[in-house]
Amino acid sequence: MMSPLLVRLLPLLLCLALPLYGSEKCTGNDAEKLNCTRHSGEGRATYLNNMYGSCLQGPAGTPGRDGNPGANGIPGTPGIPGRDGLKGEKGECVSEVFEEPWRPNYKQCAWNSLNYGIDLGKVADCTFTKMRSDSSLRVLFSGSLRLKCKNACCQRWYFTFNGAECTGPLPIESIIYLDQGSPELNSTINIHRTSSVEGLCEGVKAGLVDVAVWVGTCADYPRGDASTGWNSVSRIIIEELPK
Repeated sequence: MMSPLLVRLLPLLLCLALPLYGSEKCTGNDAEKLNCTRHSGEGRATYLNNMYGSCLQGPAGTPGRDGNPGANGIPGTPGIPGRDGLKGEKGECVSEVFEEPWRPNYKQCAWNSLNYGIDLGKVADCTFTKMRSDSSLRVLFSGSLRLKCKNACCQRWYFTFNGAECTGPLPIESIIYLDQGSPELNSTINIHRTSSVEGLCEGVKAGLVDVAVWVGTCADYPRGDASTGWNSVSRIIIEELPK
């Protein structure tokens, strides 16, 4: 009895041996199967090929087309959670400043027939509450002013803020100069005119502000006989303005 290995190798050995023989006598059942008394090696190869399969490999066929994409697979299991990252640097603290909308802030002080006849000193004052330090103050004095003298003279009316003249940018003032005077101070040249002293001052701090009108002399000129607010209404108007 042949071993299984020998049975598998037998067709290969026969294929190798067939070309070595030109013809062979067929007997018994071989003659019926081959239908001849003598056959070439090619006939035997055909017979064995039918019996045991082909020994030779044919040419490669045409490659097939790609198949249709397969369906999605089953979702995988969740991964392992990642570790916490390194601690970041401390950020800067930024504070937002929300400014309130601007509201009008003004005041008026008025006097009826002030009739103040001083030549040097404070004429009138008016207190005002300033809301912001970065704002400006607009001031106005309106009233009757008069100056008389024998020779050339000059008087000056000006504003102060808490006792000091404005420095942002310059003082707020008005002057009256009289060149041709009268022989006597009580002469008929005695004209009273409604005039104004007006300006804008910056740099005044927030809080309570004493706004005052003063009368004084002009530089390098003698003073005369001054009068403020005669027989008429005088007023100080103060208004806070944004920059």
